[in-house]
Amino acid sequence: MDYKQLIIRGISYSQTQSGAYALLLEHEETHIKLPVVIGNFEAQSISLGLEKDIHPPRPLTHDLFTKFIVSANYELVSVIIYQIVDGVFFSNINFKNKVTEEELILDARTSDAVAMAVRFDAPIFTTQQVLNEAGILLELEDVSKEEQSFSETVQTEDNLRSLSMEELQKLLEDAVKEEDYDTALEIQEEIKRRKKKID
Repeated sequence: MDYKQLIIRGISYSQTQSGAYALLLEHEETHIKLPVVIGNFEAQSISLGLEKDIHPPRPLTHDLFTKFIVSANYELVSVIIYQIVDGVFFSNINFKNKVTEEELILDARTSDAVAMAVRFDAPIFTTQQVLNEAGILLELEDVSKEEQSFSETVQTEDNLRSLSMEELQKLLEDAVKEEDYDTALEIQEEIKRRKKKID
């Protein structure tokens, strides 16, 4: 399968889900961004994994699992985000035994998979289908200069349906600009629903 490599663009506080964060992954070639809602612990673990110079006084769960993998003569080869169902991403972590070359694939939550990948400097991949379903493309030239916070505009499913495609596209760009990825996904779902009707 033709996998698309993703890079980590950042982690931001989720404006629509209390206590949650948005992990922003990006396909470098197309600049399509993939926002993944993650918990506080996973956000902290990924951040610590990215900051190689910071070491917590006691090992976190992902650090402990990393030590176990290394002790068992395995290495983490890659992470594949292979599916999204009802807004939930599904991922595999691919391991390889350094001695026997035996491969091992484990199902994992995407947040855990990424937290492990950063500790091994392993690549993160996804499929074109996942990018099509959940990816957001933000054209920076088209972003309005207005400073009004997108989070001030409460969008319900009903009033999203009352907007034109142009208005939805503008709201989508504003949501991404404000790093409100949960709302951006809702708007994108409405855009996809309308495109299916046209098809």
